[in-house]
Amino acid sequence: MTRETVLSNARIVLEDRILDGTLVLRDGLIADISEGPSTAGEDMEGDFLLPGLVELHTDHLEAHYSPRPGVRWGLTAAIQAHDAQVVTSGITTVFDCLRMGSDEDGGFEQGEMRAMADAIADAQDEDRLRAQHLIHLRCEVSTDNVLDHYAEFEDDPLVRLVSLMDHAPGQRQFQTLDQYILYYKKKRGLTDDEFAAFCKRQQDLSARYAKPHRDAIAASCAARDISVASHDDATLEHVEEAIGYGIRLAEFPTSFDAAKASHGAGMSVLMGAPNIVRGKSHSGNIAARDLATMGVLDVLSSDYVPFSLMHAPFILADEVEGIDLPRAIAMVSTTPARTVGLDDRGAIARGLRADLVRVRRPSGVPVVRSVWRQGRRVA
Repeated sequence: MTRETVLSNARIVLEDRILDGTLVLRDGLIADISEGPSTAGEDMEGDFLLPGLVELHTDHLEAHYSPRPGVRWGLTAAIQAHDAQVVTSGITTVFDCLRMGSDEDGGFEQGEMRAMADAIADAQDEDRLRAQHLIHLRCEVSTDNVLDHYAEFEDDPLVRLVSLMDHAPGQRQFQTLDQYILYYKKKRGLTDDEFAAFCKRQQDLSARYAKPHRDAIAASCAARDISVASHDDATLEHVEEAIGYGIRLAEFPTSFDAAKASHGAGMSVLMGAPNIVRGKSHSGNIAARDLATMGVLDVLSSDYVPFSLMHAPFILADEVEGIDLPRAIAMVSTTPARTVGLDDRGAIARGLRADLVRVRRPSGVPVVRSVWRQGRRVA
């Protein structure tokens, strides 16, 4: 039986303009886009219709699974709580980040993330979830056990993105010890001697493991056609290394030079939507808004605040010259989808998935009023 929905009197955000018109959804796809209102269907009352947002990097599931140090919540309950917040933020496709590699600074034991992935797959099979969930493996290449963790996912079809990270002091995000002291010494309450020993261990691990682990994981992803992301690139040498690995996505570059070089090499430069909303990086690195002004910001990620992915594009459209709403929305829909090879979604166009968000925004913070995934209303 054909399933059809008509959405009329909407401000439809297309890739190149905003159209006052009507959408027809049929059997989960966008069947027609026309200018002007229709006497049939549901009246959108002049609200925006956006493509469903595509989230490539969120650590938010971890906060539900481990809400306090040492606490583990039920897997299915944590996933459903995460999903509810994601979809009511307008996100219809989400890449859940799972950490690979653990050390004395924490992380998860081997097997925990495998159990989480199995629970995600089961929840989707049981129709518990409203967004579509895929997996992003965040591989801490400087740990000695990252390959053991990664091996548990070698045959998992939900894995569509892998990032290569090294958070050792002197590397990438933590090029200066000032930032590292704030993150580790003060948080862990270490004495000067304890902190010096901790730094030495992390640097030794990075020197021993980072390069061979990057090589092994990148080669595996190339063989499986999985998109690979760099993480916290700081120098032109880091960018050259990323080019050599065939990386498509440059996550959170920490210098203007690295961001410009990554964008110029054809990578999609990703920054945090919270950075846009707050006007600065929480870790003291470059401001995403500056990259937008320079024309080298391609993708936004909600990172640790799901709703920021809806809020940030409106701020960019309001405040950054040369960025209108269609271009800003593309950073959270079209470009992330295409970067990871999801060509069936991410824009409002005939034949694409009917992943849509109805948004009202009289001023300030936008309001998500309804969400559809593949033509089915899910919020």
